[in-house]
Amino acid sequence: MKLSYHTLSLALALALPGVAAAQNAPTELDDVTVTATRTPISIENSVVPVQVIDRAQIDHSQANSLQDLLRGRAGLDFANQGGNGKITSLFLRGSNSNQVLVLVDGVRVASATSGMAALQDLPVDQIERIEIVRGPRSSLYGSEAIGGVIQIFTRNAGQGLQQNLAITAGSNNLRQVSAGFSNRGERGWISAQGGYQKTDGINACRGTAAGWGAGCYADEPDRDGYRNTSINVRGGYALTDTLSLEGHVLNADSFNEYDGSIFGGNEADNRQQVYGAKLAWAASDSFRLSAQVGRNRDQADNYFADASTGTRSFASAFDTRRDTASVQGDFTIAEGQQITAGADWQNDKVTSSTAFDIDQRDNLGVFAEYQGQFGAHALQASVRNDDNEQFGNHTTGSLGYGFAFGNGFRLTASAGTGFKAPTFNDLYYPGFSNPNLKPEESKSLNLGIAQYADNWNWTFNAYETRVDQLIGYDSNFDLVNVAEARIRGAELTGYLSLAGFDINAQASFTDPRDHTSGAATYDNLLARRARTSGRLDVDKSFGPLRLGVTAAGSGHRFDNAANSVRLAGYGTMDVRVEYAINDAWSLQAKAANVFDREYETVAWYNQPGREYQLTLRYNSKAN
Repeated sequence: MKLSYHTLSLALALALPGVAAAQNAPTELDDVTVTATRTPISIENSVVPVQVIDRAQIDHSQANSLQDLLRGRAGLDFANQGGNGKITSLFLRGSNSNQVLVLVDGVRVASATSGMAALQDLPVDQIERIEIVRGPRSSLYGSEAIGGVIQIFTRNAGQGLQQNLAITAGSNNLRQVSAGFSNRGERGWISAQGGYQKTDGINACRGTAAGWGAGCYADEPDRDGYRNTSINVRGGYALTDTLSLEGHVLNADSFNEYDGSIFGGNEADNRQQVYGAKLAWAASDSFRLSAQVGRNRDQADNYFADASTGTRSFASAFDTRRDTASVQGDFTIAEGQQITAGADWQNDKVTSSTAFDIDQRDNLGVFAEYQGQFGAHALQASVRNDDNEQFGNHTTGSLGYGFAFGNGFRLTASAGTGFKAPTFNDLYYPGFSNPNLKPEESKSLNLGIAQYADNWNWTFNAYETRVDQLIGYDSNFDLVNVAEARIRGAELTGYLSLAGFDINAQASFTDPRDHTSGAATYDNLLARRARTSGRLDVDKSFGPLRLGVTAAGSGHRFDNAANSVRLAGYGTMDVRVEYAINDAWSLQAKAANVFDREYETVAWYNQPGREYQLTLRYNSKAN
């Protein structure tokens, strides 16, 4: 915790001097992404599929979890174990949940033991925007970016002094409050946000599983609550006209109840911490240099709790720490042409009640990228080598091309390779690991066509990904690199503003197949991934009144590799109402799953039925 305290102090020290100053407003980023290429680029000019969700969309959605906000969006699918705060797996383009790279303000976020990011514990109230890049980006980011990259940007400072407040009450005794302020002056800026969420939850699991490895292992027909307390601070200072320094801190502490397991208990105290600092130097119009350091801590302490006696006994602890450092240079070599080169260092360390033979490792990655714009033509190429002290060197690359051929039409084609390093659980978990495992590898192709206009746009992408050396168990139940997968799919998105209606539609078809030669599961669908999913958002304003409907759903899925446990498809509808009392205050109401549909995304684990919530929101204008 000593480093945590120092990092927090650094972020505050960087930010506070700027409160008294005055600074120009940040660049408008609604149509710009920095995740696809590690440099700012227009979404329309990206040669790989990108989607951005901004703060206004988050507020209007009235979502109180990342799963709620992202469900049904193109390429995304979720498997959730019992409602808000419960373990949530995200599948991007049919890839495994640990084959998706998650960044928070540029810092890699995931457990080094499981390889998954704890998305259920990242509070929506702390988020400014989300960028979703679909398809492999290992050539820029290294391990894990097989299915794509999701980058979460926490709240930042707008122009002048601004304050916000949101108070929510809802079904299942939901209580939620979020408050914060930001100020941007001439040379400095600061943003601070705090949040609290608590719910009694639902009965997470409907009973004891009939068979090994499925569902929960105890019958506890009770409510399984969740609580999350979070704080986020971002700040920075322009030391000169060309040199700036900024820092950020996110801390989310959560308490989670779940239905019991003979292995892991039925309560957990979790912590997600993300710290970072960045120094940026704009040496000239043609050269920029930046250096960034960061830390992610993923902590989970599990307990056995006896409600009848009120006693609580320790079960297990997994505390992983990921330290990162990066340096990146961007060189404009001619008009419309840029070269980016850099290096990333990473150190993972595990502290656990389970003894791992090796509990830390280093990785050094170096990368280079070329971007060129030649009239209607765009070209992007990148290559990267990662040197890991456990599995050695691994090289990945990507190549993309875009052509704008009039009337807003644009054609894109891209190809890339990806990989995922084995986790500490894969390599060193006692009795269930193999220290000789190699990285999983992938090859992907994407073809896309899109059209952009003032009041409407649409995109269509088709892709194929083949993953080799997947980590799985052989006939002797030994962990080996034997499995293969072939994933084919297509995604369609569209936006239309017509007669005051804002219409957003998204649809996905994914065919994720097991292609392990000679396996009994050959050509089976990969577990817990639906082949079809979609989402439709329709909003309309009538003066101060705004009405909205969200319909989302997916087709059936199988809960196991054998495809013997089938989970039915489902569809839900949410209805939203928002009334602007004045320029600052608004009242929001939402009815979720209005038809009270019963469904499961993981066998035996329930999902919430019909729920209601009411929110009072305040957003001040800049002073």
